[in-house]
Parts: sequence; C-alpha cells; structure tokens
Amino acid sequence: MLKTTPFHARTSALCLSHAWRRWAGYVVASVYEFNHEREYHAIRSSAALFDISPLYKYRVTGHDAARLLDRVATRNVAKSGIGQVLYTCFCDHHGKVLDDGTLARFGPSEFRMTSADPNLRWLADNAFGLDVAIEDVSERIAALALQGPSARRILEAATGDDVAALRYFRIASFTIAGVDVTISRTGYTGDLGYEIWLDARDSLRVWDALIEAGTPYGIVPAGMLALDVARIEAGLMLLDVDYVSARKALIARQTSSPYELDLAWTVDLTKPHFVGREALSRESERGPEWRFVGIEVDWDSLEALYLEVGLAPQLPSTAWRTSVPIYHDDEQAGYATSGGWSPLLKKYIALAHLKSDYAEVGRTLEIEMTVEHHRRRALARVAKKPFFDPERKRK
Repeated sequence: MLKTTPFHARTSALCLSHAWRRWAGYVVASVYEFNHEREYHAIRSSAALFDISPLYKYRVTGHDAARLLDRVATRNVAKSGIGQVLYTCFCDHHGKVLDDGTLARFGPSEFRMTSADPNLRWLADNAFGLDVAIEDVSERIAALALQGPSARRILEAATGDDVAALRYFRIASFTIAGVDVTISRTGYTGDLGYEIWLDARDSLRVWDALIEAGTPYGIVPAGMLALDVARIEAGLMLLDVDYVSARKALIARQTSSPYELDLAWTVDLTKPHFVGREALSRESERGPEWRFVGIEVDWDSLEALYLEVGLAPQLPSTAWRTSVPIYHDDEQAGYATSGGWSPLLKKYIALAHLKSDYAEVGRTLEIEMTVEHHRRRALARVAKKPFFDPERKRK
C-alpha cells in the first residue's frame, strides 16, 4: 500500500488536480493546479515549495563512519568539513553507478546520507569490520525543498536568522516556528535553493510557517512536473530515467560510470581505496565510451517538419521521459532520455547519452521526432550543461 508523507494533510488539501505520482512507496503531488506552469515559473521568479520527504535517509555514526562512507562514495569524505554537504556517486566494483546522493557531515563521526534508492543492506554489507552504526531515518525525517530567487528571504523571515551566511553545499541548524530544523544550501532545480530537514512529527508546523512567511514573496507549493522541467534546464540526471542503477541493470551495456554521466568531478582517484576505484582508474586513462550531454533541437528544422504536413510545431506540454534515438548520418550516435520545452530559455532541450566520438559541444546531429505518426529527424546541437545556470545559485 502506498504511503503518504508527513505533509499530506496540507498537500492533499491543495492538490486540486488530484494528480499524484509514486515516489519510493509514497504518493506526492505531480501538479497542484491543472497544469504546472505557475509552479514552474515560481521556481524561476519567486519560490516553490516541494515535499521531498520520500528521499531515503540514513544516519551514519561511530568511530569509522567516515571510513565507511569513503569506502562506498567516489568523493573524498575524510576531507569534508563539519557542516559540509557532498554530492557523490556510489558505484559497484565495476565502477558503474548504483545510486547518487548527498552526504551531510554533522560532526567528526556523524553523517546523514540521502539517496534515491534504498541502501541500508548495501551500507551494512560494506561496513564489515568497521565500528559504525547505520540507522534508517527515512520515515522519521521529513524534508522540504524551497527553491527560487526569493527562497533566502523567505527562510530569513521564517527563521529570523541570517540564512545568507549559509554557503553553497553547507548545512546548519535553525529554528522555524519553534521547531529545530537543519537547512542545507542544496536543491534539484539549478536555482537559488535550500532543503529543510526536520522531525516528521513537526511537519505541519514548519509547512504552515513557511507558507505564512513566503506568501508576501509569492511562494507556491509545487509538484514533480514543474521540478522535472527545472532539473532538465539544470542538466541534472534522474535515476531510473536518465540512467539505470547497476543494481537493476539487466545487461552490462545498460550501466553507466560517473565518467559516462559527466560526473568525473565527483571521482577522487587520490583516495587509496573505494568500491569501483580500480575500474574507474582504468577508465580514466582510456576515456569513457559514452558521454552524458545537453541537446538543443534546432527550431527551424523542427518547424519545417511540421510545415510539410501543414501544422504548426506540436510540443509536449510536460517534460518527457523516454528513449529517443539521435543520429549522425546513418549511424545512431546515442539516445536522449528526457527533455522538453524550456519556458525560460525558449528552447527545446534534452539530456542524452552520446558515444564519445559525437559528444563535443557544438556538434550537429539529428534527433528522431514523431510528426503526424511518422518518424522524422530534426537537426540538433550538442550543448553545454547546465542549460540554465544563474549566478544566484552559488552566491
């Protein structure tokens, strides 16, 4: 049976569309209104509030907590400072990505890990011989993401504190409506944003306080449809959509390494050991076979395809999540995995896996389009990610 999040009493009352999506065994709002446009524009012009409670969360403590996380993460956890948050990949012995997530450090021997998939057993298996305790706190900790240019001012109003002092990918303790929370300068929209972590029993008090503080700034509760558009603009991949976990892959070619996902910056080969290091070291020397890139569809080419059948261009109203072939002449160069129209950039964009020979920025390729039930090709260009990268995200 699907579960509801600690915020369901508020989100269900607001969800006029009755459009819900499954996420890690929970139901969350796909869209609150009858389309996602207002929710999307709130991300980019004011602030949007997302219920992200279904994320898996693990508290890792003990003398060897850092050693365990350094064993399973590609980032260098030992070098992380207290109050720092690391985004990292978790790989198997072949250097293929099992999951990606964050590690927040609260003390010398205390961390919180978030991930998209359940990882308790895998963490326990890797903790063999270590002095460490791993606790699944997924249901005890609720989480919200407040994303958009007004997010900081809303949080300062709600906390009465100097949230501006919280740097990018840092986490600290605050109080909202008398509730102790931790706030991280993180998010999944590519915009100025924060994530708020709290005891699930206090969820409604914090939600109400944020809505009250945010109303003068145009805060809008937002669902997964709006988030999907924003994360594609930000060039951020999604598990089970843009890549397959090595744990779930049916054949080896379905798997991807951090290098193949454009996440080389998360791999620290100076660490003497971590799961997958040997395979990643070899791949680093020879170069990845695939690259994860941005794609911009050429509008004139797309328009011409529709003009041939007497139609104006027909674009999907929401971001799509499907495999779409990309070609160079008669050879398939790769495939897009998600994409859609960017209302902000006025571009038709996608995220794609391309063979490395075709992945240089600026390369012209062709992407498959279905026009009036017929498969056609439009010109497309390999683009630099992220498509949208505002200065305010890091400032």
